[in-house]
Amino acid sequence: MDAVTGREAPAEEASPTGQAAVAGRETPVEDGSVAPPTSPAPTRKDRRALWTALRWTAAALVFAAVGASTAYGLTRAERTDLPGLATASDGRWDYPELTRPPLPSGRPGPLDTANKAGSHYADLRALVLPAPKGARVDTALRGKDGWLPAKDFLSVYAEKEDREDLGAKLADHGLRHVAARGWTMPDGTRTRIYLLQFGSATVAEDLYRNELSHTIDEPPALRGAALSVFDEDWPEQAAVPGENRSLYVESEPYGAEQVRQAYLSAGDVVALVTQSRKGGAKAVPFQQTVVLQGELLG
Repeated sequence: MDAVTGREAPAEEASPTGQAAVAGRETPVEDGSVAPPTSPAPTRKDRRALWTALRWTAAALVFAAVGASTAYGLTRAERTDLPGLATASDGRWDYPELTRPPLPSGRPGPLDTANKAGSHYADLRALVLPAPKGARVDTALRGKDGWLPAKDFLSVYAEKEDREDLGAKLADHGLRHVAARGWTMPDGTRTRIYLLQFGSATVAEDLYRNELSHTIDEPPALRGAALSVFDEDWPEQAAVPGENRSLYVESEPYGAEQVRQAYLSAGDVVALVTQSRKGGAKAVPFQQTVVLQGELLG
């Protein structure tokens, strides 16, 4: 039976069998010539099956290509750009974009080599770190016209002796201004920042090193912080050029709140940054706050 026409084929035209059919070798024909190897023509059913197989093969290739490109996109994109794959918050606060205040015409920055005194010529009040999003600002720290009396700054220290001693040192070093800002976050974390400006970087650094920094065993105790120790978990890569820094954390067991504190010295300014929170002051927002304040002063 002819596979295409359905007619019976003559016996002499029967397809080769055996090894010749399997190997596809050439077979002789009546005129003595050699006919090319032949294969059975596909039936309609065979062609339909072949077409279906080709379509599925093409579809599989398309899906493979799309899958590969999608996988590439996932590896290249930030997780926060992908719905459902946003990285969980690491505790950082949402601060506004920071901009240093403009310098008076012709005045250098505090780290400029031409600025021998290391003076901050920009308005000190504009160098205090702004509060992050969601914060409730403490209006009491604004002072009069943005300047805080020295006695209000000294009130952060727990011991009367420390307040009197440090007050005398501030006067001896020629304290010029105190600018401050404070706020409380929804989780109860209280932040206080104080900037103290002196006549030169030399004077400011002397106060920092001899009264407040890591060169002493323990800084003057803050209210609510019975015992503070060096913060050994501070990441070294968070250093700010041109800044001296000493960091302390209230050691366990602490009371209802834990207090973290940092003293910074940059040019003619000494800064105190504190954070306290019931149950424990978190490291990440404290580190973030200290670094950003240091960058504003640098």
